[in-house]
Amino acid sequence: MAGYAYDRLTFLDESFLIMEKSNTPMHIAGTAAFDAGPLTKFDGSLDIDRIRSYVESRLHLIPRYRQRLHWSWFHNGPIWVDYEHFNIHYHVRHTALPKPGDTRQLKRLAARLMAQRLDRSKPLWEIWVIEGLDGGERIAMISKIHHCMVDGVSSVDLLNVLLTPFPVESFEPGQTYIPRPAPSDLDLLWEAAGNVARLPFEIGNNVAGLIEQTRDPRSDLRARLRALRSMLGTGLRVSDTPLNKPVGPHRRFDWLAMPLDEIKSVKNRLGGTLNDVVLATVAGAVRRFLERRRVNCEQLDFRVMAPVSMRSEDQRGTLGNRVSAWIVPMPLDERDPQRRLERIRATTEQLKESKQALGAEALAAVGEWTPSTILSLAAGMATRALPFNLVVTNVPGPQVPLYMLGARMHDNYGFIPLTDGLCLGIVLFSYAGKLCWGFTCDWDLLPDLHDFVLDIESSFKELQNAAAVIKPVGPAKPVKPAPAKRPGAKKRNASGNGVAREAHRRGVTMT
Repeated sequence: MAGYAYDRLTFLDESFLIMEKSNTPMHIAGTAAFDAGPLTKFDGSLDIDRIRSYVESRLHLIPRYRQRLHWSWFHNGPIWVDYEHFNIHYHVRHTALPKPGDTRQLKRLAARLMAQRLDRSKPLWEIWVIEGLDGGERIAMISKIHHCMVDGVSSVDLLNVLLTPFPVESFEPGQTYIPRPAPSDLDLLWEAAGNVARLPFEIGNNVAGLIEQTRDPRSDLRARLRALRSMLGTGLRVSDTPLNKPVGPHRRFDWLAMPLDEIKSVKNRLGGTLNDVVLATVAGAVRRFLERRRVNCEQLDFRVMAPVSMRSEDQRGTLGNRVSAWIVPMPLDERDPQRRLERIRATTEQLKESKQALGAEALAAVGEWTPSTILSLAAGMATRALPFNLVVTNVPGPQVPLYMLGARMHDNYGFIPLTDGLCLGIVLFSYAGKLCWGFTCDWDLLPDLHDFVLDIESSFKELQNAAAVIKPVGPAKPVKPAPAKRPGAKKRNASGNGVAREAHRRGVTMT
């Protein structure tokens, strides 16, 4: 209808609003470090006005960042409308670390900022620019975006809006922002009435196609239904552990960086994917952590929820959530790191074949027909009986250095929202040859978070040690025919030099 504009939230977008409570803010975030020099004035102070102007100049590429939520008294859920009072000074904020400005201080500040909910009456994002890091040599940027706006993959695409693959110091001024008028309650009422009137005809037109898809064993619908049955068949109850308690309002935040080449080296030698190596590392660390808490891991049913992007190439750069999930059982009863990786590799290969992520997406699609009141009840029940113990999300990022106004970004550590029953979350972000691990936890339930970070390092070291004695996994080489024996040649002793040379070729020490 002419005269106004708005966007609807998907079921998954709205679920993040419903799940948000006073103790469980539902925003995702990241803490990135930049060189300070290109972002400072002649006197050495941070040029925050220049940074604000630059951010504002890019907002026309991401219109959602100047929209707010609007509720109607009868409408089924909120909608996005343009915010007529948008102010860049509210959203891009400036603060500083006290001396010496070390990493520990930055982690504490990031955790406090991330524990605070975003104001729903305004666009649901903030950027905190923090000077004084590493004695003033670097600045940090903490970004907060509500999960109803973006998923992990689309938030990485947003880096392309503010960052460039080469240093750029100048920029064009931002376009004049003219907010479009929001619809009135009467406008929404008429549109809802029209949708209800058309619904029977739309259902009738789709019935024939639906029946045809259910009969075709190769159809996408059949694949989704099989995946849904497989996912529900895994059960909805998991073991109770110290990582699965009701959370409070405060957060801890820690991080760890690993060279990406080292993880790829383990993958190439032991097989599987990079994500398999990550999950095997997490499984070993969880086992170590729980055993220190005197938990017997031999009989635990411990599962990780690994988000999987369902975003097609033509959807890259768009906002909203396009994610589904794998539920991956963790072999915590396995002490050997190589066998632990092999079991996870077998599980993920089975999940690919069963297309379990399509089953989770089918559940989300069903939710599009669910009224908000029922959805709210379902979301509350879901947080009390989650079918997993831990969320581990692995987000691929650019493998070249990125810059903001000439300042190089050195790393970026992600923050994940927690809910009751999930007091620890892990976000991985690969960037410029390193894998950045971000760890979020409840302040009171996991005062030993840094010990878990050390467990991650120790668990990966176990995999490295196992890979050091294994020949790299690769395509089999063609076997060359054995050379013809010379007449009168002596037969080689099977226990002699032939074995020693073969052992030397394989890198095995003979004793």
